[in-house]
Amino acid sequence: MEKMRMNTESKKEFLEDLERRFVEEAEIKEVADRLTKAGHEAFLVGGCVRDLLLGKEPKDWDVATNAAPEEIQGIFSDSVYENSFGTVAVKTRSEDPRKKIVDVTTYRLEGKYRDKRHPDEVKFAKTIDEDLSRRDFTINAMAFEVTSHKRRAEGLVDPFGGVEDLRNKIIRAVGDSEERFGEDALRLMRAIRFSAQLGFSIEGATAEAIKNKAGLLEFIAKERVRDELEKLLMTQDAAEGVRRMQELGILHYVLPELEEGAGMEQNKHHIYTVFEHNLKSLDYAVKNGFPLELRLASLLHDVGKPQSRVWKADPQGEKTREGRKGDWTFYQHQYIGEKIVLEMLDRLHFPRKMIEKIALLVREHMFVYDPEIITEKGVKQGVTERGVRRLVRRVGSENIDDLFLVREADRIGSGVKKPVPYRLRHLKAMIEKAKHDPLSPKMLKVNGEDVMKNLGIEPGPKVGFVLSALLEEVLDDPELNKKELLLKRIKFLGNLSDKELADIVKKAKQAVAEAQERIEKEIEKAYFV
Repeated sequence: MEKMRMNTESKKEFLEDLERRFVEEAEIKEVADRLTKAGHEAFLVGGCVRDLLLGKEPKDWDVATNAAPEEIQGIFSDSVYENSFGTVAVKTRSEDPRKKIVDVTTYRLEGKYRDKRHPDEVKFAKTIDEDLSRRDFTINAMAFEVTSHKRRAEGLVDPFGGVEDLRNKIIRAVGDSEERFGEDALRLMRAIRFSAQLGFSIEGATAEAIKNKAGLLEFIAKERVRDELEKLLMTQDAAEGVRRMQELGILHYVLPELEEGAGMEQNKHHIYTVFEHNLKSLDYAVKNGFPLELRLASLLHDVGKPQSRVWKADPQGEKTREGRKGDWTFYQHQYIGEKIVLEMLDRLHFPRKMIEKIALLVREHMFVYDPEIITEKGVKQGVTERGVRRLVRRVGSENIDDLFLVREADRIGSGVKKPVPYRLRHLKAMIEKAKHDPLSPKMLKVNGEDVMKNLGIEPGPKVGFVLSALLEEVLDDPELNKKELLLKRIKFLGNLSDKELADIVKKAKQAVAEAQERIEKEIEKAYFV
């Protein structure tokens, strides 16, 4: 956050500079000028004032006025009024998306909030002070007067000490904290989001009110909660924001499955609790500019650990639990995590496509990348070219790079210094090579037409069975992907029944799964995961 300029300039100088900056916003100034020329007041309000005070470029512009909605529409022919809150959307001539639409709202007061989100009724107010009194936090309850003919207070209206709270980096509710959150429970999330977005602390009474009112989030539409969660995760201090959600009791009503890992010890290979590890993985994702879906995958990749944690007794072990030596295990946590992610993100109404991708990344984040694992019997096992092809086939070439990024976040979240060790680089090289190998039926040198022509059959399930059997063989050995060889195999496979073909595909997949399971068992023995 840029240093607040009022720390280095006098208030008068600052306000003069603020006015100069506002004058440069020609499209916004035109809206204000047209209101004042018609005899009405006009104030910049809310987030745009806060951002201007912080020396930042406002993301959007809001104007408050004593003009009624019908009067606003009379002044601006190119405007839309489709709500009951007194807000008229005024279209400007700007090509900048942040300035194309300016919300002009009549001063208003709000009645009770029986649904904890929307006021039962909206009453129009007479003064800007009344309008500011209904707002959420002091830093958002300031107004900058742009009425040229009747200016007061040197232009800045700050009845609740927003400037001082900006200077001290504090999030404070306007008036009675519990009353503000009781009116609109989404403000609980907004307080934490602003805290993470601006790097501010939450004032004591406001924080206590969040704890007391956390349960009100259950009354809020899940998509509204999701929107605030998304905004929080896209801040530069997202991990600290999620931690604050947990400390103030909010996480229990948003991502309770994630909270289960709070204070949960892991095994000797981890220096952090499950929850702390997830936060550090998220922090890595944020610092490296990962998109939202990868931030979520990094945060949730180990969400299955609490439900999979079991104490593994070991007479030779160092740790003890209830007098038994041993350590914690988290076997199959990735598969449990996949199921949890599908449920929790669907509950928050995330887009289905995004949910499925995040669940896939969670399920596959434990992929094997050790080129050589020595089993107890002295047999060398590890990632093979065949295994790599099947990994790419299973994950999808379009997702493989993202899977590596989540694994990097996982490693750094565990306290490892290097996100990409030699073994992982080795696997990446193998994957780049595998991407050129046939990984799907479309990459075979034959297609359904070839199968039907050679076998003299019509379209039907058998065509798919034959292509699936061919693909399994080619995944094992890409050299078999030659048209003449595949045509011969089609003849052979065509003499088999549908059941026999299905069994071939099933056995091939089962053999691969068993090989993968043997490798995973060795990893489980070594790392208890």
